Amino acid sequence: MTISLKRLFGSAWIVLAMLAAWEAVVSVYAINSIVMVSPSTIVKEILDHPHEFGVATLRTVLLATAGLALGMTIGTVLAVATWFSRFVSGLLTPISIIFASVPVVAIIPILARLFGYETGTVLAIVAIISFFPAFVFTTSGLRSLPPGSDDLFRILGVGKLRRLYHLALPAAVPQWTIALRLAAANAVLSAIVAEFLMGTGGLGYVFNVARGDLDMSHALGASAIAAVISIACFFTATKLERKARARWS
Repeated sequence: MTISLKRLFGSAWIVLAMLAAWEAVVSVYAINSIVMVSPSTIVKEILDHPHEFGVATLRTVLLATAGLALGMTIGTVLAVATWFSRFVSGLLTPISIIFASVPVVAIIPILARLFGYETGTVLAIVAIISFFPAFVFTTSGLRSLPPGSDDLFRILGVGKLRRLYHLALPAAVPQWTIALRLAAANAVLSAIVAEFLMGTGGLGYVFNVARGDLDMSHALGASAIAAVISIACFFTATKLERKARARWS
């Protein structure tokens, strides 16, 4: 436990120094609260409104988690489909690239017009954002087989389904966890952006309302919670990736 705490503070000292400098600048120069507030004020704001921030956080986390799971599942299933069929690969790969090249802020208004300003639309947006890394990295992993292994399986007469289960899927696990690491933090951020633009509730909606009221402490409180959640998702997925690499590489 002591070693873990030392590593945590050892890697976070830059962030702590920046927060201390931020606190000092706001206090020394007496910056107007409409322009900027101190980190301590943001923390106090969150503690003063636990129910509002708690409900909004729960909503955003649930949507982000559900969208991430849906996007990763669809991306993985379609990646396996491309492994089975070159025709499917040629059909799906360009479509996935098109979706990935379009900024999320451009996708949200289109989907909102098509499906309405509802929670389901936010879920769809997060799933689309999570789909691309899952599809690309899983596709790459399925083809990153040990040299000569696929030829050996073919010579031994192993069918394609068994080659997928015993050879391709284990090879794809490390790449899949990379996709999860990249998609996890983006899932939270894309959910917040969708909530911000669509006004469907959650941390994005809280931020938008507070920004309109020029309540910077409330707006930055929502932003701080979102940042902490995204960082936690990233590090959790990174830990899972390391375990997967140690087990499957």
